[in-house]
Amino acid sequence: MSKEMNLCEFVLETAKIAGADDCRVAFSKNRFVEVQYRQHKPETVKEAATLGVDIDIYVNGRYSSQSTADVRTEALQAFIANAVETTKLLEEDAYRSLPDPSYYRGRAAIDLQLFDAGYEKITPELRHSMAKELEAACLDAGGDKAISVTSQVYDEFQEEKILTTNGFAGETQSTVCFAFAEMTAQDEGDRRPNGYHYAVDRSLKKLPDCREIGKKAAARTMELMGGKKLPTETLPVIIENRVAANVLNGFVSAMSGNALQQKRSFLLDKKGAHVGSDLFTLIDDPHIIGGLGSRLYDGDGFATKKRTMIENGVLQEYFIDWYRSRKLGVQPTTGGTSNLILPPGKRSVQEIMRDLGRGILINGFIGGNSNSNTGDFSIGITGTLFENGELTQAVAEMNIADNHLEFWKKLADLANDSWTYSSWRMPSLVFMDVVVSGV
Repeated sequence: MSKEMNLCEFVLETAKIAGADDCRVAFSKNRFVEVQYRQHKPETVKEAATLGVDIDIYVNGRYSSQSTADVRTEALQAFIANAVETTKLLEEDAYRSLPDPSYYRGRAAIDLQLFDAGYEKITPELRHSMAKELEAACLDAGGDKAISVTSQVYDEFQEEKILTTNGFAGETQSTVCFAFAEMTAQDEGDRRPNGYHYAVDRSLKKLPDCREIGKKAAARTMELMGGKKLPTETLPVIIENRVAANVLNGFVSAMSGNALQQKRSFLLDKKGAHVGSDLFTLIDDPHIIGGLGSRLYDGDGFATKKRTMIENGVLQEYFIDWYRSRKLGVQPTTGGTSNLILPPGKRSVQEIMRDLGRGILINGFIGGNSNSNTGDFSIGITGTLFENGELTQAVAEMNIADNHLEFWKKLADLANDSWTYSSWRMPSLVFMDVVVSGV
């Protein structure tokens, strides 16, 4: 057994001796490095490493969650004793408990490949070289329109060990590597459009060439040049893959056990009902190899499995953790998303645009809000008007407003371009008859 697991065992034993009925302990270790360049020189260089212990204490029908970064034996003993005594002073909560251990069973025996064995070989020189390359490529592509460029390279290592007094044991190691470029350009008058591009993966070696990321950031900024507010119109919209999650988030938040239990969800009592078009299918798949949301167990320790949350527009499941399941009196599923997938279609965005004739390709959102009680949402957009399959005019300072229960029924097509640089893998989405508000 590793020394970290020995430490977890010590915490559990100490908590029981101090009077806890049950305990969950998580030991975590984290390290990240960030290098950011602007104006051809480092603007930010950060490196930090942390470790800590989080404990959940259950005693006399009461519960608390506390953490410490001091893992010395004497300090931990005092911390745990104090945590138990403090918990005894809290209000009772009959629904708080460790999960039924039966939900721990059935964990998949697969290597999700969340850890890059070459992570420790990433050198400071490589990080700086990548940041410089990102910035230079973006500046070159932006030409005399570029006002400023910011580039960023970020990598992170995480390790976690978890034990509970009722038999759960889990440990994970993971890495994430990120490359980003952002450009601000000079437009007409005092307009300063800002565009970006990025890539993220478990392994640095799997990221695209930095020059391609930098060029794409510049190209996306140039697409925003000359943006204008157009008259209000009802027309088709295509929401680009990498920003589609911005709209979907308001829907998924209403699927949570917390929103349901507090009766703040427009999806309350909608299980089995049509909540979208036949093309609206959402799959939560925690076992994608190398996926950014992949996991063998969730926050409760439940063994994860693939779930179809919405199928052909019909709501099949909610995201319900152990605590909310007890308050709701229903079976738990899982407390939140892992890799959330909306299956792609078969055609490219360009092919779809040609068939639609006239519409708006939305490539960004600004501000906005979504009401989980009613499903109403409103959000500012940026994008480009297209006509006869050709992009014609950048669009700015416009807005779409709708209700989720109506909006997702307007989903009419899906492109073949799933966005893989996220745990939410969305293709570009086509909606018909959307009111786009302008002048």
